[in-house]
Amino acid sequence: MPKQKTNSGAKKRFRFTGTGKIKRNHAYHSHILTKKTKKQKRNLVHTAIVDKSNLKQVRELLCLR
Repeated sequence: MPKQKTNSGAKKRFRFTGTGKIKRNHAYHSHILTKKTKKQKRNLVHTAIVDKSNLKQVRELLCLR
């Protein structure tokens, strides 16, 4: 049986916490920043935990079944 390959895009976008949860970055912080408020841009900088509803999909992309 062949080896499984990790999705290249996913391995660049997700990281793990010390307890094994998966961290992600917020979207909408790369361009068109002039119309966004300072508060909005500041809050997009921080990382977030992947939601429970998306966890199965992300784990499959990272070959962590």
